[in-house]
Amino acid sequence: MKSEILKLERKTKETQIKAELLLYGSGKNEIQTGIGFFDHMLEAFSKHSLIDLKLSCKGDLNVDFHHSVEDVGIVIGTLLKEAIYPVRGVERFGDSVLVMDEAAVSAALDLSNRAYLVYENFTENGKVGNFDIELVEEFFRALAINSAITLHLSKLRGKNAHHVIEATFKAFAVALRRALAKNDRIGTPSTKGVL
Repeated sequence: MKSEILKLERKTKETQIKAELLLYGSGKNEIQTGIGFFDHMLEAFSKHSLIDLKLSCKGDLNVDFHHSVEDVGIVIGTLLKEAIYPVRGVERFGDSVLVMDEAAVSAALDLSNRAYLVYENFTENGKVGNFDIELVEEFFRALAINSAITLHLSKLRGKNAHHVIEATFKAFAVALRRALAKNDRIGTPSTKGVL
């Protein structure tokens, strides 16, 4: 587990991203992707995970938001992987049910060093503002794959798409914070002896 600020720059023909991440921070953040609703979700993730996150993305928003959202997921996931592994002295497993008015979303995760995403019961489609709802799954898939986290996200109930999406980001944040909770008695939290 790394306690210093990690930095990453990623440039493609579609996006230019600069990011800094501090795993054990206080939830401070500076987010600028050019996508207002996505910025709001990333701020919520930072606040509730207590991970400090500074991120700027200049993407081909004239095309659509897909490249920016997916590539931000890649960058955050890559930084998380560098910060987390090898896992030692933390709980490893975390879960959360987050409610927001009528919406409730469950997040359960394992700092397993094995990437996997389950994303179920999310039936919303269309847009929140000008943000395509389908991009939420793309973000979490990119993050889970690049962070090597096993992540299960399930909508339990909810009708308002904004509430459902915000509950999803916050549920993930809280589950991750709980998985990262320090516990020196555990050592390496695996019978294999390494993660």
